[in-house]
Amino acid sequence: MSAILENELGAITFTDDYIASLVGMAATDCYGVVGMASQQKMADGIAELLGRDNYKRGVKIETNSDHSIKIQLFIIVQYGISIVAIVDSIISTVKYQVENFTGLTVSNVDVVVSGIRVQAD
Repeated sequence: MSAILENELGAITFTDDYIASLVGMAATDCYGVVGMASQQKMADGIAELLGRDNYKRGVKIETNSDHSIKIQLFIIVQYGISIVAIVDSIISTVKYQVENFTGLTVSNVDVVVSGIRVQAD
């Protein structure tokens, strides 16, 4: 379902794909985030790291009756960094970016940590 922003001049319709891509880019710019994880493919407890073109597969958008949106995103984080700090950063960044770019109200941002990547040195 698409989100609609109405004003005195007309209506703007934002597709879920557009919002999901915007959320994916904002989330992956946050420190400690390795990438987005697929919400469908969680085989054997191993999260699939999505490429830049597929970020929207790691985001779920739900439009409420009051035209606000709920966002759920699936991420993979870097080992050794506070998950609470990463998630707080993601929530504030995603909420700000979506509201700033679209004018829509974000009612809720849920972050699911699907995996942790350990860097081999």
